[in-house]
Amino acid sequence: MANFNKVLLLGNLTRDPELRYLPSQTAVVEFGLAVNRKWKGQDGQQKEETCFVDCNVFGKQAETINKYCQKGRQLFVEGRLKFDSWTAQDGSKRSKLRVTVESFQFIGSGQGQGGQARPQADSPFEQAPPADDIPF
Repeated sequence: MANFNKVLLLGNLTRDPELRYLPSQTAVVEFGLAVNRKWKGQDGQQKEETCFVDCNVFGKQAETINKYCQKGRQLFVEGRLKFDSWTAQDGSKRSKLRVTVESFQFIGSGQGQGGQARPQADSPFEQAPPADDIPF
């Protein structure tokens, strides 16, 4: 039997990324993503809903997101769903569906509704030189 687990989301970070390291020194970043949906209902009224999704990402990508993203930043993520379950301190069983990010793209200028963008001077994504400066 074939299986397929792929998620594509475009939304805004609901909080600043939280960086931590596993005992193996692998970086892990957790963040929330808000994905909005707008449509017109049968009554002709505009409707809107927001889906809040918890995401995590590992390794070098985690460090990059931590460095260049903050609350409000728009981000496109591609990943897979992962089901986590645990027992809470009060003994109740808890569970959560998360997205494990496998790749991502920054969208926009980095300024989101949540505040100012972090400085981009040391961004790994440099702009192409003007056409006059191309040496060929």
